[in-house]
Amino acid sequence: MMPASIALLTFVTLQRLSELVLARRNTAALFAKGGHETGAEHYPYMVALHATWIGGLWLLATDRPMNFFWLAIFLLLQVIRLWVLATLKERWTTRIIVLPGAPLIRSGPYRFMRHPNYAVVAGEIAVLPLAFGMPLYAAAFTILNALMLAIRIRAENAALKTAMILK
Repeated sequence: MMPASIALLTFVTLQRLSELVLARRNTAALFAKGGHETGAEHYPYMVALHATWIGGLWLLATDRPMNFFWLAIFLLLQVIRLWVLATLKERWTTRIIVLPGAPLIRSGPYRFMRHPNYAVVAGEIAVLPLAFGMPLYAAAFTILNALMLAIRIRAENAALKTAMILK
């Protein structure tokens, strides 16, 4: 029987890889509809941050016991992640793609906050290491992610503002 830590890391890794496939498909479709990307210069750093986070967990967490409180919080975050994906549908991508003339999404979790996907990711980056009893790892990557999100959200807000002005 596979240890719970390996099963969870396998799930998260396959989830992230499948999301990259979905994002690539959605990005291509958005480009085909006249969308354009902004903030591309920070994208490789964001990918590297996330790859390092999951890779480090594979190196450090596979033999660690699970904290079921933090695991439950992580699973709740997965429900919200699916809600975000279902709300954005074909407009969900890992890049910042502006589709001229498209209305801003204001349904689903976007009724409650402007960037729910980033809130979920920030939660996951902290909570998954905590589920493995790794508070310093959680803190380090939370800080790195916060720095990345400061850049990312500024770029996305500027793109959304420009899209609304051009609309």
